[in-house]
Amino acid sequence: MAGTRIEAPHAAPAAFEPALPPTLRRNAPLVPTDSAASRSLAAVIAILTFLAALCAGAAEIVASSAGQWQGAVTQEATIQVRPSPGRDLDGDIARAEGIAKAEPGVAAARVFSKAEAERLLEPWLGSGLDLTDLPVPRLITLKLADSPVPDLKHLRGALSEALPGVASLDDHALWLQRLSTMANTFVGVGVGIVALVLVATGLAVAFATRGAMAGNREVVEVLHFVGANDDFIARAFQRRFFGLGLRGGIIGAGLALAAFWLAGLLARAWRSGPAGEEIEALFGAFHIGWRGYASVLLIGVIASVVTAVVSRLTVRRFLA
Repeated sequence: MAGTRIEAPHAAPAAFEPALPPTLRRNAPLVPTDSAASRSLAAVIAILTFLAALCAGAAEIVASSAGQWQGAVTQEATIQVRPSPGRDLDGDIARAEGIAKAEPGVAAARVFSKAEAERLLEPWLGSGLDLTDLPVPRLITLKLADSPVPDLKHLRGALSEALPGVASLDDHALWLQRLSTMANTFVGVGVGIVALVLVATGLAVAFATRGAMAGNREVVEVLHFVGANDDFIARAFQRRFFGLGLRGGIIGAGLALAAFWLAGLLARAWRSGPAGEEIEALFGAFHIGWRGYASVLLIGVIASVVTAVVSRLTVRRFLA
């Protein structure tokens, strides 16, 4: 009909508009912030960080204990006086003790009694044996001073000249060398395990990043269409995965610190028994010190940094 005005249909009320998917809503992140895959990746990073932190803390405990052992052993030396037919053993012991005390740098000397010397053989021969007829050597322990520095070479020569074939000096150099080799080997193995765990973390992040890129391929293509460059997309993934790595690193490092704290409590509780004394003699009180705490926290930070860097490199390679 002439003069009839056709009006455009009114838009449906907002209440009846279909809801957009979460990935298409305004200000929605490019990478989902809370998904099953993200939580699983954070858990994997936490577990790997926990294992790496345990290795680093254990290596620090061994290095610290080895340093204490070496410091204690280097302050001592031992003179061994062997019984010989036709010689007065007590006289030889007194003469060796006098030579040692006259040497500059020797702070004190202590002669082990025959019963104490025989007790040292019990771990190998057992207890309750009659060692009267055995030529058990007698020991003299020397406490060395820091200043003046003792000349052990001169002392060894003086003992050989005064008591040839009877008295010998042991400065524990061979034992210290073996101890240092053992400690360095353990620390090296710990560092290698930490490196392998971080590599495993990087591989897990790389697979997770490629999966996230494949799941958001359409979104990435739209971003490219509207002018977003590869660096913008890579930064979005890097921020997201850095957050996941930081969360997992903090959880893993916190669990490792709690494990060392619990081990310290158990060591102190067992200290009264023989097993506790042996454990404390070998590993101390399971106190990792400030360097151990710093290494555990540093591993947590490194795990998050590795996560961010690997995710960025993976995205750039995927987009290339």
